[in-house]
Amino acid sequence: MGTSWSLHAVDAPPDTRAEIEGALARVVAEMSHWEPGSHLSRFNRADPGRWQPLPPAFADVLRTGLAIAEASDGAFDPAMGVLADLWGFGPAGPQPFPSDAAVAQALAVSGHRHLEQDGRRARRNARAALDFSGIAKGHAVDAVADRLRGLGLADFLIEIGGELRGEGIKPDGQPWWVDLETVPGIAAAPLRIALHGLSVATSGDYRRGFEANGRRYAHTIDPRTGRPLDNNVASVGVLHAQCMHADAWATALGVLGPAGMALAEREGLATRMLVRGGGEHLSPALQAMLD
Repeated sequence: MGTSWSLHAVDAPPDTRAEIEGALARVVAEMSHWEPGSHLSRFNRADPGRWQPLPPAFADVLRTGLAIAEASDGAFDPAMGVLADLWGFGPAGPQPFPSDAAVAQALAVSGHRHLEQDGRRARRNARAALDFSGIAKGHAVDAVADRLRGLGLADFLIEIGGELRGEGIKPDGQPWWVDLETVPGIAAAPLRIALHGLSVATSGDYRRGFEANGRRYAHTIDPRTGRPLDNNVASVGVLHAQCMHADAWATALGVLGPAGMALAEREGLATRMLVRGGGEHLSPALQAMLD
């Protein structure tokens, strides 16, 4: 997935590394749009209109992605692959700066409205391409955590590309304390949280992007406009029992900006949003954890 992983665990068995690498290899084999032979890549190459069988984990990730797309009114969308490629965020790498016409054409065939899922099968009704970049890392954290529990591990902190899940406690009896990311130039006090059966995922515009025409463009695409995000949101952190949900919701709320905090409240999401020129926003669910 183009990133690293780390594990802190109490009394981990000798084969733990191999088990983690095996779990991650399965995620890549199913959900990587960088691997031509992955199930996702094969799905994207299939003829529109034809139902495709889905592996169980793939079906679960797609189902979750579609549900969050509906709940967020399209602020998160698992079918932005055509636009990701157009903006140079796909496997082909950097591309020429797209014209307005090219963006409009890509947007017309993108989005979850072009997808149908029926249990463990799905089809696309246009040239829409799946891209699980905003949810697969979170799923990978959940998959590894499930495997670790299957090995009998009760106390661990797993991290994949900055997304984390903590279970149990450290040897000194303390929970797994982690600091939410801070962004230079935004006045916000350090925020330390205990991951005890919880995951945290962070989405930020300062991590990846590109320079063109004298300005910087964020890596995150707004599914509603088909263009890189431009709303001054620097970072969104979401805590959730499942890292897959935290990952996708962090992306959705980052796209929605400060107005999305009302949705975070309705969904009961523990969220911190950092906005350039707008400071720090905490959801009631997160504030309750801190009180």
